[in-house]
Amino acid sequence: MESDKPGQTADFGFTTVERNDKSTLVRQVFDSVAPKYDIMNDLMSLGVHRLWKREFCTALDPRPNRRLLDLAGGTGDITFRWLNAGGGPAILSDINATMLSVGRDRAAANGLLSEISFLVGDAESLPLPDNSFDRISMAFGLRNCTDKDNVLAQARRLLRPGGKFIVLEFSKLCVAGLEGLYDSWSFRVLPRLGQMVAGDADSYRYLAESIRMFPDQETLKTMMQAAGLERVSYRNLSGGIAAIHQGWRL
Repeated sequence: MESDKPGQTADFGFTTVERNDKSTLVRQVFDSVAPKYDIMNDLMSLGVHRLWKREFCTALDPRPNRRLLDLAGGTGDITFRWLNAGGGPAILSDINATMLSVGRDRAAANGLLSEISFLVGDAESLPLPDNSFDRISMAFGLRNCTDKDNVLAQARRLLRPGGKFIVLEFSKLCVAGLEGLYDSWSFRVLPRLGQMVAGDADSYRYLAESIRMFPDQETLKTMMQAAGLERVSYRNLSGGIAAIHQGWRL
């Protein structure tokens, strides 16, 4: 786990960088991939990410009287699913303005602009009041944050009592014998796809590396508990390639 002390280092994929530089480097990655982000998600996961997000939205349990904060919401997939399933007002937040711009365009095209507020903000420090949300979601964004413990603490602060924080993230494969195939797909195929479709192999190489550097299922569960979340649990998807973690503020 990365140190919380200022002035130290952080991982950027397999590379070690100055801690204060990581957010800028991550922002550059998503500036680059934003225009092709959605199509690349389909190609990278062979469309399976749509099934994962469906399961994730079911776990969010959208209701008209519930308010959602979608952290690292990017181009809006989770927010749109929440609203289309009958959820209440949503804030779509991301540190990357380019990704949010794509999300805003998609919201306008789908007639959802009036139900969404957009916030360019860092999930580690958001200008939002305590006890504001019934649900907080974070899909495929936590691994890109420098101070993951602080993100978890922020989520607990922002939840209302009885609220739930749910994370969908790539995790540790737990199917014996598939590691070689998974590594080949991640480190050989994905960068080539990134170059062909988005004109950027390096960003997709980073994304593959960031998955390997992310805490495994049990470690993330422990981190969520340490942040003050309760009844923390997780469920593996596709043999642990991804996992849904959830914790409550009680």
